[in-house]
Amino acid sequence: MQIDHVELLVPDRIAAETWYGEWLGFKPMPEHADWVDGGPLMLTNDGGGTMLALFVGDSPENGKVERSWRRVAYRVSGAELLEFAERFRKSGQAITLPIDHARSWSVYFKDPWGNSLEVTTYDYETVKQLGQERSK
Repeated sequence: MQIDHVELLVPDRIAAETWYGEWLGFKPMPEHADWVDGGPLMLTNDGGGTMLALFVGDSPENGKVERSWRRVAYRVSGAELLEFAERFRKSGQAITLPIDHARSWSVYFKDPWGNSLEVTTYDYETVKQLGQERSK
């Protein structure tokens, strides 16, 4: 069994499609385009293995809905984690420094609608080494 998709409530699906495309590489799925009217806008960044279902609704940021999940984490390579964190930080958006979990590294941030996200890697030694090299 695997996760099929994660549903997100956003006030503007087009803005969310753009943001998730720019930052996490998600694109609309043509095979699910007929769901958009009254249903979700389905996005993927890996051909359908990982999907987001964007629904129009109140986002957690405005406090009108309770969160039904805590955070979604996306797995990347060690180099990709550091590149993502640097690019995100340079954009002026809030993101943590890489957090050392002893066998993995993660960065934490929010989308513009307040949904908690994480980019994580199990490529522990690469991040440790590259992080030390960048701090010199």
